[in-house]
Amino acid sequence: MEHLLDLITLFSLILILFVLMTLRRERIRVEYSVSWLAAGFLLFLLSRSSVALGWVTGLLRLQNPVQALLGLVSITFLVVFFRLSVVLSQLKDSNVATVQRVAILEYQLRELNEEKQANQNRG
Repeated sequence: MEHLLDLITLFSLILILFVLMTLRRERIRVEYSVSWLAAGFLLFLLSRSSVALGWVTGLLRLQNPVQALLGLVSITFLVVFFRLSVVLSQLKDSNVATVQRVAILEYQLRELNEEKQANQNRG
């Protein structure tokens, strides 16, 4: 079990460092990095604190701390992925609305140009 905890500690530190480096390079927005950093810190805390892991194991009414840790890892990442899916859906809806507005503006611009051409041909 200690080896698994060490691997999760290493993974959480790599995750935290990767998010911070990506944030520093401005490839991820701060509001999206918060959930990844929280997930990394939660994994780090649980993998290094036997008291916290024991508390979570008892809370979940499991016998094995490894089951509790892996369950929390799974739940944590499912929550993060769900949050990102919501953001992605909002962005897609926003893009559709923007494309529709651009299409309307292009239509209106074309109509104005045609009207201008017709006025120049008459005058």
